[in-house]
Amino acid sequence: MTTSLLAVAALGCLTAALIWGRSARQRHKVWRRMAANGGDGDATTIALGDYRKDLHTTVLYLLLAVACAATAARPPQRVVPVVLFGAVLVTVAFTFAFGRNFVRDARLVQSRSELERRAQEVLSQEELAPRRWAARLAPDELPDVTGFELGRVYQAGTGLMAGDFYDVFPVASSRIAAVIGDVTGHGIEPSITAFQAKYLLRVFLRQYRDPAQALEELNAQMAAMGRPEELISLCVIVFDTEAGTLRFASAGHPAAWLWHDREVRPLRSTGPLLMLDPGASYHSREIPLDNGDLCLLYTDGLAEARDGESLFGEDRIANTLRRDPGIAPDVLCKSLLEAARDFSSGPITDDVAILAIRRE
Repeated sequence: MTTSLLAVAALGCLTAALIWGRSARQRHKVWRRMAANGGDGDATTIALGDYRKDLHTTVLYLLLAVACAATAARPPQRVVPVVLFGAVLVTVAFTFAFGRNFVRDARLVQSRSELERRAQEVLSQEELAPRRWAARLAPDELPDVTGFELGRVYQAGTGLMAGDFYDVFPVASSRIAAVIGDVTGHGIEPSITAFQAKYLLRVFLRQYRDPAQALEELNAQMAAMGRPEELISLCVIVFDTEAGTLRFASAGHPAAWLWHDREVRPLRSTGPLLMLDPGASYHSREIPLDNGDLCLLYTDGLAEARDGESLFGEDRIANTLRRDPGIAPDVLCKSLLEAARDFSSGPITDDVAILAIRRE
């Protein structure tokens, strides 16, 4: 019975030795490859340590298999002391030879783990930062404005860092400003410019009652930054609930659309793109504003969605509003984006921002 158990143990230890031996062989290949390619010193050291540990375990199981097999084949009183002494001696020798490196390797692993953790934190911040930045330029939630119903939608094109932005905020007790804009280009630089333009315009719209004056001041300030490769298209509408009017000014922006007096009318550009000419002049226009009137603003990514050579275009945008002028602003924005996606023969690569405001 004892002989059979020892034979089974010997077979089990031999199997374990084979498994650990295969692992040791693979780790040896990895170590040799890294060493030959002149890889990172710490990584190569850790690979060598892993190989030695697997080799140590392989030898230990192999010696145990030999000890069990020898004990099963010969009288125990003659063989066991010699075999066990030899097994212990060899494993202890391996431990002395490699053991001093095991602690060092463990510290290297801990150090690299800490570096990887910090690197992951940095990557997480890099992923989070553009989202937070985009949320400042095109927020998911708009403020509750008494007497108005708001809708918005935003879709980033090729990346999170975009130059499209919109804003809705009170400039006085009875006046509400709605702004939408687009900075040429993609990436961090246009995004920074958009951020500066958005919040400078807040200041100027509170300072000047006429949005055209606010645009002139914004243009002068932005042009002074000396970035000739960047241009800004922007449309601003100021709703005056006390006077029952809206006053708008547009710096080279695509036409906004107004549902008023049972018809859809365009609110077209009233001056050139911002940062094109520091001394450019702008003018504003005033239109009556009734309850139920709706104003639709968007960036050029919507109108320029393509099906081959055909553009989605301003007419389709205006017709969408014309077909159902009583539609909820939020539903209108989402419907327009879906219509542009369906029309486009491929993904829409430009940023799209849509803003709709209805006076209740």
